[in-house]
Amino acid sequence: MCGITGVYCDGGSLASNYVYYSLFSLQHRGQESAGIASFEKVVRLRKGMGLVSEVIKSDDLRYLRGKVAIGHVRYSTTGNSSLENAQPFVVKSKVGYIAVAHNGNLVNHENLRAYLENLGNVFSSDSDSEVIAQLFSRYMMHLDLLDALKKMTEVLIGSYSIVALINDKLVAFRDPLGFRPLCVGEISDGYIIASESCAIDAVEGKFIKDLDPGEVAIIENGDIEFVKVVETKRRATCVFEYIYFARPDSVIDGVSVYAARKAMGEELAKESPVYADAVSAVPDSGITAAIGYAAASKIPYIESLIKNRYVGRTFIMPKKELRELSVKLKINTVRENVFGKRLILVDDSIVRGTTSRRIVQMLRNAGALEIHLRIASPPIVAPCYFGIDMKTREELIAANHDLKEIAEFLTADSVCYLSLDGLKRALKRCGRGEGYCLACLTSLYPVPVPGEKCIVDS
Repeated sequence: MCGITGVYCDGGSLASNYVYYSLFSLQHRGQESAGIASFEKVVRLRKGMGLVSEVIKSDDLRYLRGKVAIGHVRYSTTGNSSLENAQPFVVKSKVGYIAVAHNGNLVNHENLRAYLENLGNVFSSDSDSEVIAQLFSRYMMHLDLLDALKKMTEVLIGSYSIVALINDKLVAFRDPLGFRPLCVGEISDGYIIASESCAIDAVEGKFIKDLDPGEVAIIENGDIEFVKVVETKRRATCVFEYIYFARPDSVIDGVSVYAARKAMGEELAKESPVYADAVSAVPDSGITAAIGYAAASKIPYIESLIKNRYVGRTFIMPKKELRELSVKLKINTVRENVFGKRLILVDDSIVRGTTSRRIVQMLRNAGALEIHLRIASPPIVAPCYFGIDMKTREELIAANHDLKEIAEFLTADSVCYLSLDGLKRALKRCGRGEGYCLACLTSLYPVPVPGEKCIVDS
């Protein structure tokens, strides 16, 4: 998923400081690597493996001078979890320096990479994001900025929200279907662009707008311009932003993430009631839906699991072994709240099932009499090709098992998911019921993917 941010700041060389603090607010979107690039005559770059606080030090911020800067926190999908794939990527060309930070995933990155290599481009990573940087650099040698971006939309297939430096110019761009979020805010002496509105709030900025699909924001010499590069009739915002990825205090495309998750829990309670003593949540991303479920069902909400907040999000760990170890380190039971109780346990989603199984077993060991798992999203039955680490149907438990088999595997007394209609009702109540990418829930993809059914053809 990744988190990206960019800042233009007239006040001395504070742009990289604003980027640094906004990246903390986006750390939930990627915990494998972090980086910041700034421009002052040349691009200055610092990036490395680990969290923002581990990678960027005070000396680095003094080095990263300039009025413009961009930043990135990475969660790997295409390309290994390695220093070579850490972002931003920097390319030097005839137009000067270009630095790019990308959130998303390209379906056709292998073909584009081969095309560029045949033209003589040399790559330093196996990331699809470097493909974007090098392609952008090549187009900028022959076209003006807007024409280069329009050309990008014609050849890139997949999801891409981008912040870029072209020398001292800050550019932000969202793909024509708006898969990934990107918004713009105003700070006291400039502007900030970020994946989520919570990053604007963190630096006391004022939210201006979400970039529309196919829209570019250009910030140069303190002025900002918005241009629609390509007109589109469809929108395909990733619904998983509202289900899991985004912070609940963010607002994406006019829809409050918190309100959406609470409404999902309320719809789930209406669809799948069960007699129990208490409603609880898998922290943190299941909490808001559980609050909604408890309110709609009139069953008390309790904390049965406590999260160690110094351990990262298990779903976005790059390897199965790390995910399983992380569960043990991450969550512990509140035994007095669990012992002898019939529990409704609410979670946002189930992908592979290994984490859910371990959590159910922990609650059993703590003395829970019954555990009824309620999932505040429909079953995930298809891979994601647009930036979520769900690559094959074989790894998706709902793609290969019915509800009874899933309950047996998880050792739960029952398992129920929110229906697709229930999800749409919840989102509609919060402002927008259509215009989402639902491919992982329906097996219908908004852009052509080899071997998959495209929704345009359905």
